[in-house]
Amino acid sequence: MDVQLIGDSGVARHRAGELPALLERGQGLVWVDIPSCDEEAVRVLSEVFGFHPLAIRDCVERNHVAKVHAYPDHVFVALHAPQRGQGGHVHYLELDQFVGPGYLVTVHGPLNPVVDAELALRETRAVLRRVEAGRLHPSSFELSHAIVSALTRHQEAFVATLAREVGLLEQQVMDARVGDPEQFLEELFRARHGLVAVRTMATLSSEIYGRMATLTRFLPEAAQPLVADLVDQFERVRGMADGQKEFLHGVIEFYRTRTETKMTIAAERLAVIAVITLPITAISSVYGMNIIVNDRTDFPHLAAVLAVMTVISAILLRWAKRQGWW
Repeated sequence: MDVQLIGDSGVARHRAGELPALLERGQGLVWVDIPSCDEEAVRVLSEVFGFHPLAIRDCVERNHVAKVHAYPDHVFVALHAPQRGQGGHVHYLELDQFVGPGYLVTVHGPLNPVVDAELALRETRAVLRRVEAGRLHPSSFELSHAIVSALTRHQEAFVATLAREVGLLEQQVMDARVGDPEQFLEELFRARHGLVAVRTMATLSSEIYGRMATLTRFLPEAAQPLVADLVDQFERVRGMADGQKEFLHGVIEFYRTRTETKMTIAAERLAVIAVITLPITAISSVYGMNIIVNDRTDFPHLAAVLAVMTVISAILLRWAKRQGWW
């Protein structure tokens, strides 16, 4: 785990064994970033910080939905960020936080082995670089706000990536350059899955920060505008995802309607072909038993029958064209 003490003089790194003294000293902001909640991390969370066992369990096990728990001296928050995997699968990168007076503990939740572990650390490391560069002098809630804001920016970038993909799919539909229909449908529904996933993350996160905003007795007065701002950020991501999802739905409906129209036209033309060839079938079935092509064939009779078939079919075809069926 990474232990930083953020003070007026900058950022100082410390060992995990120094945490009790740092917390007791109360000088500066203690930030503990835990890449993986192993046994040592569980010991620190329980013995050094004294967090609730249920909250620690939420750090060890995977949470499928965002959540918030308010305790007398701190707030526990679990959030998710999206990450595209193979086949369009969306991985949920979990970030848990304990926000208390004078400290912030960030725990990166269980990660799918196929996901690069560095991806889970991008928000916290980006904020750490800002702090080290002197561009951010945060309190615990301000530091948490900066990290969550970086998470919402990643969600926005995720939506923007999907929006570009949806735009390309829409161009293929409008230009009738679809190619393999099965592969195209898979791409459509893969994009839809991504939009639904990020919308769900943003919606649940907005809900928990909306609930946190009502816990005024647990929040410092200075933190309340930060919480309200995070609600607005997640609402913006949800709105973006909703807009793209509606646009994609329109693309899917247009493609489905065009495909159904083509199938209807094909069925109508096949029906016209069946009507045109019906007289040929009927006449040939009658004469087929009586006119056999061999040395004794009555060729003038055969020619007359073929001519009658051709004339009837031509008349039916002309009539179908006048009706607009061909």
